[in-house]
Amino acid sequence: MGHKITDDELLDELKRRFEQNKIAVKELKTLNEELKIANKKLGESEALKSHFISNITNEIINPFTSILGLSRAILSVDKENWKKVVSMVALIHSEAFTLDFQFRNIFVAAKIEAGEIFPEIIYTNIENVIDSVLDSFKYEARRKKVNVDFKFDIKTDNQEPFLFKTDPEKLKLILANLLSNAINFSFEGGVVEIVAKIDKDDLVVSVRDHGVGISKENQKIIFDRFKRLDSGINSLNRGHGLGLSVNKAIIEMLNGKIDIQSEIGKGACFTIRIPESESFTSDLASEANETFFDTEEETF
Repeated sequence: MGHKITDDELLDELKRRFEQNKIAVKELKTLNEELKIANKKLGESEALKSHFISNITNEIINPFTSILGLSRAILSVDKENWKKVVSMVALIHSEAFTLDFQFRNIFVAAKIEAGEIFPEIIYTNIENVIDSVLDSFKYEARRKKVNVDFKFDIKTDNQEPFLFKTDPEKLKLILANLLSNAINFSFEGGVVEIVAKIDKDDLVVSVRDHGVGISKENQKIIFDRFKRLDSGINSLNRGHGLGLSVNKAIIEMLNGKIDIQSEIGKGACFTIRIPESESFTSDLASEANETFFDTEEETF
């Protein structure tokens, strides 16, 4: 004959099961809350990605539309009006340059997202790298009537070129994004100041403009690749979109950092600080004279 359960044993068993059910309900409630939070974040992520795609689409469609329209207009110009053609060709170059530049950022952003981007460290002539970026943007600066003042505040004992172990191509893209924004957000006739120096063995480059500036609130989101300060399709100024998020990711990959100081109406100053790589290399960078868009044959 089986063991007869006493009232006390029955109460203990019921109490134990009640506690187990209580714990299970609590865990289920916690899991439900976590699922709600995850679902909310997923929805926000999808909305941000949609917004991001919209911004990038604008950056590509707008230059293409301009190029097609200008090309069509050139085909209808009389032979007597070649000065008008030259002017339109200059605009086509500007739009094509912008398109090429944006594609470079998009491709790098895609590699970052896929985790397929790595530093390629070589001895780099920093002054040549910066000069090459300045040369790439000289027509954009001229179009905006912006002067670019570059001060290379790095001296060597033997007058040899200053070499620094880093990734020159990624450094060029970082500087190009900063210069592009500085030119775009400068007032017409303004000045962009670039200073390069060495501080505690780190390469420090600052890019300062005296244009519209960035509010404190927007400074908190400016490096977010899914956001843009002005997301309108007819935005007057391009920039402050994908480029700064790409910069932040590349700079962090190089163990550096980027800071911003800005006030509305008083311009902005971006400063990057990149330590020299500790990786072993015996390679030396070329003259770094590649431009973002071929300008060798331009005469306008």
